[in-house]
Amino acid sequence: METRVFLGKKPAGIERDKNGKLINNLPPQLELSMPVMFSAMSYGSISYNAHKCLASAAEELGILYNTGEGGLHEDFYRYGANTVVQVASGRFGVHENYLNAGAAIEIKMGQGAKPGIGGHLPGAKIVGDVSRTRMIPEGTDAISPAPHHDIYSIEDLRQLVFSLKEATEYKKPVIVKVAAVHNIAAIASGIARSGADIIAIDGFRGGTGAAPTRIRDNVGIPIELALAVVDKRLREEGIRNNVSLIAGGSIRSSADVVKAVALGADAVYVATAALLAMGCHLCRNCQTGNCNWGIATQRKELVSRLDPETGRKRLVNLMTAWRHEIKEFMGGMGINSIEALRGNRLMLRGIDLTEKELEILGVYHAGE
Repeated sequence: METRVFLGKKPAGIERDKNGKLINNLPPQLELSMPVMFSAMSYGSISYNAHKCLASAAEELGILYNTGEGGLHEDFYRYGANTVVQVASGRFGVHENYLNAGAAIEIKMGQGAKPGIGGHLPGAKIVGDVSRTRMIPEGTDAISPAPHHDIYSIEDLRQLVFSLKEATEYKKPVIVKVAAVHNIAAIASGIARSGADIIAIDGFRGGTGAAPTRIRDNVGIPIELALAVVDKRLREEGIRNNVSLIAGGSIRSSADVVKAVALGADAVYVATAALLAMGCHLCRNCQTGNCNWGIATQRKELVSRLDPETGRKRLVNLMTAWRHEIKEFMGGMGINSIEALRGNRLMLRGIDLTEKELEILGVYHAGE
């Protein structure tokens, strides 16, 4: 069974030269061995050892991990083929070498765990290499504004998308990440026309430990509803192949991956599951910098508790198990590839959902 996927803009049709040979008109693509990526967790919010676990596991698995908005430590440039570099509103650690280091560039417009809210990394975590990588003074709070101060329209977003493409000679796909909110279909339609190659939609109740609890649990909408309406809107407008879709937020198991793909996702982002594999106990005190498990801390005596080699093995074990389970789901549905599953809502049935929810999701109720 084929679990491999390619993310990026797809050409409208096949072109041939005068001799009948295919012309390669394919824009830059991301190749994943399975439809899963490690979501954005910045260096500073998590430790050097945690980042090394994610980077080395992504390399071994043939998938990608996201740097988050804290820049990329120079030791991890060698994992560039498996790295998504992020540009957020604070623009921490963003420079030409950073942009060219990764396989793709992500513009973070919003985050599912805290839509409409910026980021704040306490100064206690801005030490040593974190300060140097983010290019800010030690002990300074790293505050990311809620909006990008140069983006207030789709036209502004388009300017940044093409600025990043120019800086990387059009060799890397550009992802735009947004939070799942009530008008997400119209937002995604605009992003698809901005020149972005991939849209990442982040649902509510994401696992960001430092997000305000009331915001995390009550602002935004479930990723399933957001994904379904976006996929439907892009198909109706005939631009679905202009972008790939990544779903994130509350993707906790291989079953969630299969459901997301069937609702229209090309791939998913996971972060909480990856942290749990590394030893996270979901204390949700990440902002204090006192993580006993060596993940969300910069204290050397605590960071040393997380062994990068052990963490890498656990992440590889988790994703390998998920890949086997995804294949089992596909076999049970009589489907032999992720491409055949994408947007195939006939494989889904709803339980304990209202008629309106079923209508939005585009699925039948169980028993139908």
